[in-house]
Amino acid sequence: MPRHSVLIVEDEHTLRRLLSYRLGRQYDVRTAADGKEAIERINEHLPDLIISDILMPRMDGFALQAALQERHDTRVIPFIFLTARTDEDSRRRGQRMGVDDYITKPFDMEQLLSRVDRLLERSDQFRNHLDARIGQDFSQRLMPKTMPRAAGYRSWFHNVPRDHGGGDIFDWIEPRPGTFFITVGDVMGKGLQAKFYAFSFLGFIRSALHTMLDATDSPAELMKRVNQVLVEDPLLEDTFASLLLMRWEPEQHRVTYANAGHCRPALIGPKKVEIVPYSDMILGLDPGAEYTDTTIEIQPGSALVSYTDGLLEQPMASGEQLGEAGVLEAVRHAHGSPQPVDSLVEHVLDISQRRTFGDDILLFWLQRDADREPAALRSGPRWFSPFAEAQGSV
Repeated sequence: MPRHSVLIVEDEHTLRRLLSYRLGRQYDVRTAADGKEAIERINEHLPDLIISDILMPRMDGFALQAALQERHDTRVIPFIFLTARTDEDSRRRGQRMGVDDYITKPFDMEQLLSRVDRLLERSDQFRNHLDARIGQDFSQRLMPKTMPRAAGYRSWFHNVPRDHGGGDIFDWIEPRPGTFFITVGDVMGKGLQAKFYAFSFLGFIRSALHTMLDATDSPAELMKRVNQVLVEDPLLEDTFASLLLMRWEPEQHRVTYANAGHCRPALIGPKKVEIVPYSDMILGLDPGAEYTDTTIEIQPGSALVSYTDGLLEQPMASGEQLGEAGVLEAVRHAHGSPQPVDSLVEHVLDISQRRTFGDDILLFWLQRDADREPAALRSGPRWFSPFAEAQGSV
């Protein structure tokens, strides 16, 4: 974890060096001889806390604090006045200006360190609380309020962000009756930055789908265009994402998908459960990357289960990650349950190191109802691709 940064503003050279030496054991310390120099240091890098004298040449401590209160990016930085003044008027003036603490010289160094620790801890708690609120808001906005519906099919969805949440995304649209496009992805990174990029990225995908569906309904062609924009657009050039883009046609009982480095879905039928084939390069790396359409026939009683890497990488009691083999076993265990996603989650937690997930969890379970078709037609899932069929069914 990076160390907190502290700016010391003190015109007395000896005291400035002493404070820098003592606080430098615990924090990244920079110094300034007066308020004007402090503004220059702050413009270069925002500190986590400021310790400032009041009486200084050029710009005193009161003028420095007033200047910081006028700026949105510096208004909430914890501020300690360190001064020889003991009159109550100066103390009240500092409090009215938003000063967090007031220490009179001469002072006890341990007392100063204790107050610095307390203010930084309080600041961290406030920031974490704010980040959690913002992350929760992003999480809610990244997830749809309803699930796609079609006769003869049922679907379940599960999403639990970890702490502030990362960049998991899920979305669906029905651009024309009976045809659905479903998006499952993960923008690289953790915390609020990943949430922000995921929110922007999902908005771009929605726009791209609406714009391009008049020309093509191929997930691979749509994926290719999304990748080109990620690489070429200056605002998104540092964004990397895995993405599973599926076109679901329930009347034809088929799903056509393109996979850009995302977790490979599981497909369970009446007789077997397996990982569906094919995954190409993640988005944002190569402007010339090609993507492949693969079509799956959904047989009666079969289910297609997509997920993000929080499930795949969950640590097991054995010390190993769940992995694709563990996902298949969890899907097999949950299939047939009235609430298969809940059953899958409980099964994975039962065999995990702890009863919590270590990362964001996102699951989408799409299931075709069983019917009375002849057994010959219920031979399990089938898929077609311009490449060879996948090997190694489980």
